[in-house]
Amino acid sequence: MSFADRVRAVIADRGRLCVGIDPHAGLLRDWGLEDSAAGARDFGLRVVEAATGRVGVVKPQAAFFERHGAPGYAALTEVIAAARTAGLFVLADVKRGDIGSTVDAYAEGWLTPGTAAEADAMTAVAYQGVGSLREVFARADAAGKGAFVLAATSNPESVALQAAVRADGRTVARATVDEVREAGHGIVVGATAPLAALGLDDTALAGMPILAPGFGAQGARLADGPALFGAAAELVLAAASRSILAAGPDGIADAIAAHAEEARW
Repeated sequence: MSFADRVRAVIADRGRLCVGIDPHAGLLRDWGLEDSAAGARDFGLRVVEAATGRVGVVKPQAAFFERHGAPGYAALTEVIAAARTAGLFVLADVKRGDIGSTVDAYAEGWLTPGTAAEADAMTAVAYQGVGSLREVFARADAAGKGAFVLAATSNPESVALQAAVRADGRTVARATVDEVREAGHGIVVGATAPLAALGLDDTALAGMPILAPGFGAQGARLADGPALFGAAAELVLAAASRSILAAGPDGIADAIAAHAEEARW
């Protein structure tokens, strides 16, 4: 099964909503939890419990665990293990990128079966060129897993770089999309990213797994997904975090269910 087929199967079985697990200090406080590794662990496990049976994909943001040091990393691995045990597709939002043995080591940690932080997919950065991620792709392919490479992000600072035109006439964003497609993996495209300015359209993205952050608190409406992504909407995993997590421990299950329903395209 290709990575695209695996994403397609998850969407067909349990929908396209991807629930972020982002234990910000403010959210921990609002949930009545300590801003500590223990608090992040409890937060993550509660989100996993609420997501189970309602969606197919969760996306723990590693940074909000790693800020607590080694205990935070241990909490993250426990949350990931609980999610995978529950049958959820775990997308580790780690945004790793480098070259040679270093990037291979990142992939080994996140994509190798049996490791403490084993996930089903990871986010990656190709600033060094998409070719620098060949070891990430190889490890993912060997284990039936995947990588989502940043291509078109929503932050305004990104436009100057991602819209830059290469010698071959393509923008950096378009070349990234084309090269990741050849590798058989997925891309990150913000739901509020200025696609036209980046040299992209729905035909360039069609048929690829797409992680689309930016729904909910960041401004994009889940119901507008088909209009935003057109022919590429089929394989979009629509990510939402704060708009769900803000519901608190007593309201998160209902918030997930409501968001999942809105994301049924």
